[in-house]
Amino acid sequence: MVRRFAFAVPGDLATPTGGYAYDRRMIAELERLGWQVDVVDLGDGFPWPSDQTRARAWGRLSDIPPGRTIVIDGLAFGVLPEAVLQLRVENPLIALVHHPLALEAGLSMQQANILRSCERAALTAARLVIANSAETARHLTSDYAVAADRIAIACPGTDLAPMAQGSSDGIVRLISVGALVPRKGFDVLVAALATLAELPWHLTIAGDAGRDRGTAARLAADIAGLNLTDRVTVTGAVPPEWLSELYTSADAFVLASRFEGYGMAFSEAIARGLPVVGTTAGAIPETVPKGAGLLVPPDDAAALAAALRQVIEHPGERQRMAGAARAAAHSLPTWQDSAKLFARAIEAVA
Repeated sequence: MVRRFAFAVPGDLATPTGGYAYDRRMIAELERLGWQVDVVDLGDGFPWPSDQTRARAWGRLSDIPPGRTIVIDGLAFGVLPEAVLQLRVENPLIALVHHPLALEAGLSMQQANILRSCERAALTAARLVIANSAETARHLTSDYAVAADRIAIACPGTDLAPMAQGSSDGIVRLISVGALVPRKGFDVLVAALATLAELPWHLTIAGDAGRDRGTAARLAADIAGLNLTDRVTVTGAVPPEWLSELYTSADAFVLASRFEGYGMAFSEAIARGLPVVGTTAGAIPETVPKGAGLLVPPDDAAALAAALRQVIEHPGERQRMAGAARAAAHSLPTWQDSAKLFARAIEAVA
């Protein structure tokens, strides 16, 4: 018997974000487990699709044969309530939620309310919801009325990677990885670092600068206005080989996220044995092992600066945290483990 399902994604599967990376890798691992995965492109513009994109998405979803299980990425699922309520009549539906749409930073209250209402309605059509963390699952239960027995958790996996070697020139090299969007808190990060100008550090930010050009422009202006042009490098999205080199040469990882449904960049840093400086937002405390990082409240530049000072000024503290990260690296879930959990969820509704 052929195990087959459709995986509907909003736009280009190669988009360089954590959510799309999760989708790509999960598809590849499920295919290795013997599944046939029919990838369906729902079009661009989500979670604010045009009427034309909505119509095209519905056409592609309705072309899927009746009875076939459909997994729909939450970036699209949450804003297609009318379509999924029709689709569920003939197809078992699974919503894959990376994080609730209304929790994206930078939204107006009206936008957040629209997204919350749409996603709540859409999730009633899902036979099962796959969440990427226990934190996301808690939000779905408490804020979206999804019963706990309708939720399966399949955390992102992490590949084993070479341990970071760090710098050798006396400059503490910080790496931050994430798309240039408000939720990642790069404005808070550069504001914090600006108060540590007397310390020897250099920050590299690697992440897609094309998703929110306004945020990217404001970050560039902040860096220039704070006289950090020579001390902060913004690379844009980089290929895996380059990112690996950046991790290898780094002394610490830092990301000032305002919310994370999981935080794949944090686990990738832990896999490299890097000390972590982050926030307590969302699932980050679940993702960063005890002793491997310093976590502060989101949007608190002073607290972030204090944590960064501790890491930059004290090599012994960095070494202690790096040791904890290295010890935890081998206990991180693998992508193979995650794919098996994902497969069980599909089998449960097929």
